[in-house]
Amino acid sequence: MAEQRARIKQLLSHLWLIDDAGESTCYLIEGKTHAMLIDTANGEEDLRAIVEGLTKLPVIVVNTHGHGDHIFGNVFFEEAWIHPADMQLAEMFMGYAKEELDKRGLKPCPLKPLSIGQVFDLGGLALEVVPLQGHTPGSVGLLDRQDRILFTGDGVNVHLWMQLEGCSSIAELKEMLIALKAQYGDAFDRILHGHDKGFRDAEIVDWLIRGCDDLLAGRTENDKPYHYFAGECMQHPISDVEGEVIVYNKDRV
Repeated sequence: MAEQRARIKQLLSHLWLIDDAGESTCYLIEGKTHAMLIDTANGEEDLRAIVEGLTKLPVIVVNTHGHGDHIFGNVFFEEAWIHPADMQLAEMFMGYAKEELDKRGLKPCPLKPLSIGQVFDLGGLALEVVPLQGHTPGSVGLLDRQDRILFTGDGVNVHLWMQLEGCSSIAELKEMLIALKAQYGDAFDRILHGHDKGFRDAEIVDWLIRGCDDLLAGRTENDKPYHYFAGECMQHPISDVEGEVIVYNKDRV
C-alpha cells in the first residue's frame, strides 16, 4: 500500500493543517454545525476520506483560487465555492487533468460563485470572504475574526508567484495589500497560506508591501534569476530567509 501523501497537523482544537506531500496545504476548520475545507490540494489521494477521519460535520469546500494544486481534490466532493473571476482558470486546469481523471473514474464537481463579503456560518464560528486579487484575478482569503486568522491560499504568501500569465502587476498587488491592511488589518494577527507548515505572523503583509515598493522603485540590483517550469524570471527577497521572495517578470513590474 502506498504511503499516504497527506501530513496532518492539528493547530487548534477545531483546526487542522493538511500538507499534501509538501506541494500544497489546505485547512479544515470546524464550527459547531459545519466544517469548512479551504482548498483541496492535488487530488492524488481521497481527500474526502481524510477529512471524514477528522470531522463528522457537513463540510463546505472553498477554493481560494483556481490553480490546479489548490482545486484538483474538488473531485472528491459534491460542490466547491470559488470566486467567479477564477472559474475559467479552474475549469482550464481541470481540463488539463481530464484524461487522468477519466482513468480514475473521477470528474470535477460543480463550482458555486463566491462573493466578496460573503459569510459562512459554521455554528459559533464565521468565515468571511475577503479580496486578495493579484496572484490570480479571483484570489480570495477567508477571515476568521474569532481566532484572528486569515487563510490566504497563494494570495498572501512568503513565496509569492507574480510571474504567471494572469497575475496582476506589482503596482496592483501593492494596492491590494494596502487595502487589505486598511479594511481588515485590525481583524487578524496570524496568516495560514497555501504552501506553509503553520502559522505566520500578519507582518508578512508588510514584508510584501516593502517588496513591492522596492520593485516599483527599481531597487533590484541584488535580485537573482528564478527558474521554474515555464522558464526563467527574477526573484526579490522580502526577508532574510532564503526562498521568501516575490517572483516577477522584469517587463511586468
